[in-house]
Amino acid sequence: MTSIEIKNNVEKALEEIRPFLQSDGGDISLVSIDNNTSVKVRLEGACAGCNINQMTLKTGVEMTIKKHAPQIQEVINVE
Repeated sequence: MTSIEIKNNVEKALEEIRPFLQSDGGDISLVSIDNNTSVKVRLEGACAGCNINQMTLKTGVEMTIKKHAPQIQEVINVE
C-alpha cells in the first residue's frame, strides 16, 4: 500500500471517529504519519484536556485506524 493510500485510509478512520468526539465538544486532527507505521494525531477542544483521552485514543481511535490501515502499529497523541 502506498503512503497516499495509507493517509487516505487514516483520514477515513478519523472521519468515522470525529462525530463521537464532536458530540463531546472535541475533535481530532492528523498531524503526521511516520514510516507508514506510526500515526500522530492531536485531540482538540474538550478532548485535549480530558483525563480519559488516553483511553479514547487507544480503544477508539487506534482500533479504528488499524481497522482501516492494518499496517499502522501505533497512534500517538501530540499536545
